[in-house]
Amino acid sequence: MGYKSLADCINDLEHHGHLIRIPEEVDPYLEMAAIHLRVYANQGPALLFERVKGSKFPAVSNLFGTLERSRFLFRDTLEKVKVLVDLKSDPLKALKHPFRYAGVAMTALSALPYKKQRGAPVLYGQTRISELPQIVNWPMDGGPFITMPQVYTEDVNKPGIMQSNLGMYRIQLAGNDYQQNEEIGLHYQLHRGIGIHQAKANALGRPLKVSIFVGGPPSHALAAVMPLPEGLSEATFAGAMGNRRFRYFYDQEGFCISADADFVITGLVFPQETKPEGPFGDHLGYYSLTHPFPLLRVHRVYHRKKAIWSFTVVGRPPQEDTSFGALIHEITGDAIPKEINGLHAIHAVDAAGVHPLLFAIGSERYTPYVHTDRPQEILTIASQVLGKNQLSLAKFLFIAAYEDDPLLNIHNVPAFFRHILERIDFRRDLHFYTQTTIDTLDYSGDGLNAGSKVIFAAAGDKKRELWTEVPAQVVIPRPFNQFRLALPGILVVEGPAFTNYEAESEKIRKFAVALDPVQLSGLALVVLADDASFTAETVNNLIWVAFTRSNPSHDIYGVGEEIHFKHWSCQGPVIIDARKKSHHAPELIMDPAIERIVDSLGVKGKPLHGII
Repeated sequence: MGYKSLADCINDLEHHGHLIRIPEEVDPYLEMAAIHLRVYANQGPALLFERVKGSKFPAVSNLFGTLERSRFLFRDTLEKVKVLVDLKSDPLKALKHPFRYAGVAMTALSALPYKKQRGAPVLYGQTRISELPQIVNWPMDGGPFITMPQVYTEDVNKPGIMQSNLGMYRIQLAGNDYQQNEEIGLHYQLHRGIGIHQAKANALGRPLKVSIFVGGPPSHALAAVMPLPEGLSEATFAGAMGNRRFRYFYDQEGFCISADADFVITGLVFPQETKPEGPFGDHLGYYSLTHPFPLLRVHRVYHRKKAIWSFTVVGRPPQEDTSFGALIHEITGDAIPKEINGLHAIHAVDAAGVHPLLFAIGSERYTPYVHTDRPQEILTIASQVLGKNQLSLAKFLFIAAYEDDPLLNIHNVPAFFRHILERIDFRRDLHFYTQTTIDTLDYSGDGLNAGSKVIFAAAGDKKRELWTEVPAQVVIPRPFNQFRLALPGILVVEGPAFTNYEAESEKIRKFAVALDPVQLSGLALVVLADDASFTAETVNNLIWVAFTRSNPSHDIYGVGEEIHFKHWSCQGPVIIDARKKSHHAPELIMDPAIERIVDSLGVKGKPLHGII
């Protein structure tokens, strides 16, 4: 649909049964987030909070809460945009199939931003930061945050919307050392377009102009999270996806303003000026802690008539951003594999918080004239994957050879693990990157943005039959003697609380020496955990614990491990210490008192009855 505004979208969703209104006053401190989380978990409708305590503005969430609803929002444009993306990867297709691509020109025309001269809805009024909904999602959050912002910046050397960046970076509205209504915090991660713009402005000794859009047509929010190539404006994608050109103008101070947004905050980021930002409950399922991040000096806060605040709740996946990711994958298809020769498929595993764990499938074509039983080409592909945009933030990359099983489904987590673990040679096929960068939000490493990576590569014939149950004669020595089989060949072993690396490394190595590799021939991976029952209960739990609580260079051990000419190897199984460490960030836990309040909203006669 070519929605003209967020209100237009909300009315359409409500008309078709995809949205409910909550007329009772709701506290933005924890209550709104708790309701959202409960409704999302039940795959419920979008939510319009009509009365937000402490603010005159209503708020909406869970717009993209299901893939079905996301498709509904873009039902008139989704297939057309897929065609555009498909054509971009191979322009000759238009010549080969002219009738199939006949409508591309019209779709492309709607992608061109439109500079509006007068009468922009967002100029209806101005307000202050403190009058916006002050939504706090988690008990330890440092203050209220904008969780669905569209942060707009331009290249100071090439100004204009066609060279702009529109990204979704979290914004802290209050708390810490911020001066109320005058300063807000801007947090972005490595490899973001805004970082390139800020670096260029810093080099010239100039402040960076920043505009933060909230609300507006849903295509604008989607554009802000779309992984577009550097130099391609997200505003063009917003126009194509929304079937309505992105309308903008510049205010008297030279800030770019989205004409159809519900709110626009403008301000300046000065070179080297930071203040503490956070903590914030983030998408790995833990808090990102307080760190210095850029400070935005607020100039103005515009809003349209009857403006509606848009927000989401970030937490341990799956969450609403999971649906974002699914929609993006549906649109882009195999865009990234087409950019890396030999790469067939790649999957950032959502249950691990996306960045910690990648699955990939690549071709083995180096020696087609002989049978090969070891990774070759897929190792070069793996290196390219770990140097590609946001994929470079990954810690664990499991990569398989396409030729071994052309039908292998990269999204079937148990089957993919089984394929890899049946074939991997632990003496040869683990490759470490140490002293490197990882996700800013990942605290498993030894500093902010600092950690390690490992590649598990598997190619060739099966080398072992994995356990599907633990043999009766198997004995796991103390203190790691409580265990459960989570998946074929993957054993979760419960251990005592982690103390420090010096002591624990010695314990684990003694534990590994006590294990008999012959007796454990059907075991490929041992995950040490604080709670074996919880970790092995579901595949999602296993992935979350194993790959968010471990740093490859520090937490991987093995039975019969050795270093040969600087290459680490082991006989197997591999051991991953995924216990909580003192430097890890605390995990996200809901407030029990707030949960009881939400329970009361689900009783008969209340708007959430039957939904939560």
